[in-house]
Amino acid sequence: MTIYFYKVCNPYGCFSNFSPHPIEIEGTVWATVEHYYQAQKFVGSADAAIIPEIYIAQTPEKAAALGRCETRCIRSDWDIVKTQVMHKAVYKKFLTHIDIREVLFSTGTQLLIEDSPCDYFWGCGADKSGQNHLGKILMRVRGELRKAPIVDKIPPTPLSKGG
Repeated sequence: MTIYFYKVCNPYGCFSNFSPHPIEIEGTVWATVEHYYQAQKFVGSADAAIIPEIYIAQTPEKAAALGRCETRCIRSDWDIVKTQVMHKAVYKKFLTHIDIREVLFSTGTQLLIEDSPCDYFWGCGADKSGQNHLGKILMRVRGELRKAPIVDKIPPTPLSKGG
């Protein structure tokens, strides 16, 4: 069976980069995966000054619009690193949020497809011929997290010294 996802308000909406699940990467908390992803386009570029604006964008839609502005200069290696950047963010999202990790695990080995009608790279596009890189990353993360020991985030208490 295949699971199609796209809008946050639909079933499996937590798979969307627009879902309201903050991630912390390198000491910075990003409101959504989309905020982080769009900002990374400009790291080290002539237009890096847009990063704080993307960071504070009120919605992931606004962050996406800022990052997709074609008049801005993105980093020169973006086409090489963009899937790695997305993987890092998606992995962190599902590592951090237990509730949606369980939703991801509940999909078993089913094929996950971002049902974007206009994105032929991250999604399947209108005619379903797209590359579906987001779906592939989600399936990869699903496998990686199943194998990874999920560590308890509560620090151990020091042994008391009796007397």
